[in-house]
Amino acid sequence: GPAAHIALLHDEVVTRRGWMSEQHFLDLIGATNLIPGPNSTEMVMHVGKERGGWRGLIIAGACFILPAALMVTILAWAYVTYGATPQGESLLYAVKPVVVVIVLQALIKLGRKAVKSRLLALIGIAVFVLYLLGVNELVLLFGTASLMLIITFIRRQFLTAVVGPMLAGQEWRTSADSATVAGGGWRVSLSNLWQLGEGMPVDLGQLFLVFLKVGAVLYGSGYVLLAFLRNDLVLRLGWLTDQQLVDAIAIGQVTPGPILTTATFIGYVLAGIPGAVVATVGIFLPSFIFVTILNPLVPRMRQSPWTAALLDGVNVAALGLMAGVTLFIGRTAVIDMPTIILAVVTAILLFRFKISTIWLVLGAGVIGLLIAVFTG
Repeated sequence: GPAAHIALLHDEVVTRRGWMSEQHFLDLIGATNLIPGPNSTEMVMHVGKERGGWRGLIIAGACFILPAALMVTILAWAYVTYGATPQGESLLYAVKPVVVVIVLQALIKLGRKAVKSRLLALIGIAVFVLYLLGVNELVLLFGTASLMLIITFIRRQFLTAVVGPMLAGQEWRTSADSATVAGGGWRVSLSNLWQLGEGMPVDLGQLFLVFLKVGAVLYGSGYVLLAFLRNDLVLRLGWLTDQQLVDAIAIGQVTPGPILTTATFIGYVLAGIPGAVVATVGIFLPSFIFVTILNPLVPRMRQSPWTAALLDGVNVAALGLMAGVTLFIGRTAVIDMPTIILAVVTAILLFRFKISTIWLVLGAGVIGLLIAVFTG
């Protein structure tokens, strides 16, 4: 899932290669959480954009999406051909505790940079607790952003009374004008995308538009994706059954890479290889566009007192959500003595000997496959 992807990405591009600072990586996480689309996929695209411009963005995004899409296509072929998919319980059994430790390491490193004050620490803890109590993640993210803007406004009002109105007033007008322009374009584009998928014959073009629409408006987890796809593909168009949709989501969950490769599975089931390609391109294309637009704005957001405060708040909120997800994963991952041993050994290799996370995940995968062979 996204928490694990971001932890692996942090290890590769911040810790090992030094391609960007902890603060900039955090700012990208915060900004990415505020736009639609798969967060970890968009983070990878941001890194590509930083390293190689628009070509780097395309290469990074494609390299992150394609392996998972190919795996899902193979599983979709097995599903269509044999009516079932290969099971991966043993593989996941060994990999999950390793992933939990990797995410914990990333949380510790990013937390040291993100928690700049007692207020931010309290916000992060509050988001973590509220998430465990079942509060929607989008409510927490945008609620935190709103809270930080209110706090910043109160602080700046105080400073304005002491220092003078000119600087604060000018910055506020600039930020507000920019937000108004961006918001207007956003509303128009979403409205147009929503209308494009309606009333067309069932063909590859319509399939593309359905997934383009979902990719452009999707926030949140795989369960949100399930609701979007059920409304379009099961209820409105009647292309899938509920069982097929659940199977597609399950395949997206248990394969590496972004869960939006669920689209690849559905596309293959509906129209073979062309359907898989069309659905995959459709659902991921908006992310390439959003990142292209957002990436140059992130440094400017850090420079403005208003948006810098917003980023600080969203950053700790995102880490609070990651911590909550990690706790849930941990409950299902570390369940017996072998998984406890795997988690402890991983922690030693990671924290003490700085072994690459890629080797740790691959090693866990091999152990999982061995378990499957010997337990048959």
